[in-house]
Order: sequence, then structure tokens, then C-alpha cells
Amino acid sequence: MVLLISSLLFYSWGGPKYLFLLVMDTFVSWICALGMEKYSKNKKLFLILDLVFMLGVLGIFKYLGFFLTNVQMIFGIPETIPSIVLPIGISFYTFQLISYDIDVYKGQVKVQKDFWKLLLYSSLFHQCIAGPIVRYETVANEIDNRVITINDVYYGVRRFSIGLAKKAVLANSCASVADTLLPIGSENLAVVPTLGLWLGGLFYALHIYLDFSAYSDMAIGMGRMVGFHYLENFNYPYIAKSVQDFWRRWHISLSSFFRDYVYIPLGGNRGSKSSYIRNISVVWFLTGLWHGASWNYILWGLYYLGFLLLEKFYLNKKIPKGFNHVYTLFVVLIGWIIFRFENISELFQVLIGLVGFTKGGFYSMVVGTQFKANVFLLIASIVACTPFGKIIHNIFENISRNGNNIVFTLQNVIDTITVPLLLILSFLALIGNSYNPFIYFQF
Repeated sequence: MVLLISSLLFYSWGGPKYLFLLVMDTFVSWICALGMEKYSKNKKLFLILDLVFMLGVLGIFKYLGFFLTNVQMIFGIPETIPSIVLPIGISFYTFQLISYDIDVYKGQVKVQKDFWKLLLYSSLFHQCIAGPIVRYETVANEIDNRVITINDVYYGVRRFSIGLAKKAVLANSCASVADTLLPIGSENLAVVPTLGLWLGGLFYALHIYLDFSAYSDMAIGMGRMVGFHYLENFNYPYIAKSVQDFWRRWHISLSSFFRDYVYIPLGGNRGSKSSYIRNISVVWFLTGLWHGASWNYILWGLYYLGFLLLEKFYLNKKIPKGFNHVYTLFVVLIGWIIFRFENISELFQVLIGLVGFTKGGFYSMVVGTQFKANVFLLIASIVACTPFGKIIHNIFENISRNGNNIVFTLQNVIDTITVPLLLILSFLALIGNSYNPFIYFQF
């Protein structure tokens, strides 16, 4: 109950009126799940009712404005388009509740009899507003039966501190450089040199990973502190060796959601080649649309669809091993450019600028200054995107276990100072920055 009250207060901080929406969605899912259990012969009807309601609410708040804007462009109606504010985290908690009801329908989880416990699941402040998307089966037992150990608390605090430092020290700084070299809605975009666009794209790619994975780190850490064991949401995606491998490592909870609740029910890779292409096309259209009500997100989803199909039927065995990682990073970097610019004209301007068609030429002193001023930030951010630190820590640990007292002592000293050092650095980085939004809040 303490967790529930804390979670509801935390969520209402971003807009109390949208707390009602979260509670209402949860109540409908709770009622539909109870209906599936009580009236098992008609459980499909209750599932359909739940899906229609949940997706309908999500559609109104997230996509109605986008739909009406496009209708207005084609037919000239309606005269005015209502301005609808997107409630924080609506995509995340909607998908969580949908997964709960589908799993109840399939018999994979038991119905939660207590409404407030299901509300706790949907509103847990650790991950409610920006993920990861937590399946009910992951935390069902821990809602009632949590065992919190000193090791859990230590791991949770350490993981939270790492996430906070990634956000405050690295992600925010990368965002600042990206906003300078890839400004949105600015006339300066037209005069950014080609090299500046590539450098800006690189910093944006670093920013979006460090920012989103930082939130996941903090959510996992805070969950562990109070006895919840959330699954990992990232697995070093920038070391991927193919686009398919990248999406096995990036936003794992979203990828697995679409796999289990859309792709497999449609037939997956079973059946004919055309059926497979249809199924994966639906998934990637929805993946793009999930991220935002704008054509660039749909284009971003279809962009990845194209490369996944190329890898499946043509590229998979034709890219030399020495170049597959470079190829993947190139595809991902261009993908993030598409992802960043909702304005299609700005997106086109940047894409042609990347190949040299820009008023700013190839290079400028401003780009050189930005690079020199942020070279250490660039190196640190790149290292933070790799398992380098984890590998070093494991090497120290293995040497310590073999009886090396010097390394054992050194490792303990490092482990002892890591958390306070990261917290101090994060505090210093946040001084003066009154607004530090996580990028995935908008989705």
C-alpha cells in the first residue's frame, strides 16, 4: 500500500488529471480479466472489449490529432483540430495492461482479485512512465511475496547510481552537442556542414541510448531496492553485428511485446514467404507508429523493415565479417536521423546534407571547435555504450577469487567509492539544470 500511494503521488506530479486515466484503464483491465475467469465461455468477448477500450483511449490521446491533421490536409475538414496533451507514459502502461489481459486469456497468469494490487502493477513509479514494459508474470509473485536482502539493496543503489550518472553526466551533455549541430526547427540547420551533421548524428545516437538505458538502469535499480526484479531492457545494442542483432539488444521489452502479442499470433515465420513478409511488415509499421504520431516514425519503422528483409533474404551471408559491425552502425545512425526530425522537410534537408548537399560546405571552424571541446565526452560516451567496464570488473573479480590480495583490496576500494562518486558527479552535473527530461517520456 505504501508503494501504491507513493506511485500514484509520483505519477500525479506530472498532471493530476491524468491519474484518473491510469486508474480507469487499470479498472477496465481488472474487470475484463475477472469476466474472463467467471465467464470462461465468453472470455474472448471480454478480451476484445478490453483491447477496444485500451487501444481506443490510446488512439484518442496519441493519434487523433495526427489523423485529423492528415484528413484536414486532404479534405479541408475539420476547420479546427483539438489540442490533446499526451499523458505521460500512456503507451507503456497501456501495453502492460494489454499484456496482462492477454496472458489471463491464454491462462498463462492467474487473475489478480485485488484491484489495488493490479493498480500497483500498472503504476509502479520505477518504470511506469518510460519503461521497461514489465509483464505481469514477471512481478506477479513479488507483489505479494517480496524478499529484500542487503545484496539487493546494494545492487539496486549501485544500478540506480550508474543510471543517474549516465543521464546527468553523459546523456545531457551529448544532447547539448546534438542540439547544436542538429537543431530542430531552426534556420541554422541549412548551414550546418556535412561533417557537422555526421558528428551531430553520432552525438544524438549516443544521447538516445545513454538517456533511455539510463532510465531503465534507474528503474531496475529502484525496483531491486524494494524487491522487484525487472528484466533487462538493453544489452549493449551498439556492439550488434546486424540490424536483427541490434533489435534483439535494443528496447528488449518492446521488441518482445510485439513478438509475443502481434508477430507470433499472426503466424510468425511459419507459412509462406509472403505471409512472413506480411507479418513482419505489420510489426514494424506498429513499432514505428508506437513511437509517435508522425510520419517520420512510420518511415523509421518501415526503414528498419527494409533492412531486416534484406538481411533475411539477401545480405545476411554477403557482408564480410570485418564490415558487418560498421554496416550496422551506419544503418542505425541514419535511422536515428529519421527518428529525430518530425518535420519531413527538415529530415530531407539533413539526409541530403549528409552526402554533401548543404549550404554549409563540408567543414567549418564551429564543427572543429565542437569536436575539440567534446572529444573526451565522445570517448567516455562511446565506452559507456560498450561492456568494457563490465569486462574489467569481471577480470578483477576473477583475479580476486584466485587469492590475489592486492587486487582484492583494490576491487573493494573501487566498489566502495563508485556509488558516492557517481552520485556526487551527477549532483554537480545537475546543478543549474532545472529541466532534464528523459527522451522516452514523449512516447
